[in-house]
Amino acid sequence: EVQLQASGGGLVQAGGSLRLSCAVSGFTGDDYAIGWFRQAPGKDREGVSAISIKDGATHYAASVKGRFTISSDNAKNTVYLQMYGLKPEDAAVYYCAAARVLVATIYEPVYDYWGQGTLVTVSS
Repeated sequence: EVQLQASGGGLVQAGGSLRLSCAVSGFTGDDYAIGWFRQAPGKDREGVSAISIKDGATHYAASVKGRFTISSDNAKNTVYLQMYGLKPEDAAVYYCAAARVLVATIYEPVYDYWGQGTLVTVSS
């Protein structure tokens, strides 16, 4: 059974940083991608970043490129989202998800497995 556990959310001032973690279990092999998505109150969920576990390729939404970094520690089966320069508009519930694809994509329909969210609050 595939399971994902997101953690690391919290309250941070604008300009600050946070690191989210996504612990992944239940996959055999490395033919999958992990994505981070977020949903702010009253808004649709949007893709933030993704990483291909097989080759380490990454992808970022334009809104976070240059501020967020996604990485994976395959020995720990954990994917991280390091967030710098946080803005009030980054405040949301952040979800990690897994897809049985080889590419780093934030195309949500390919993601079959979802973790619970972790709340990021950014004060201005």
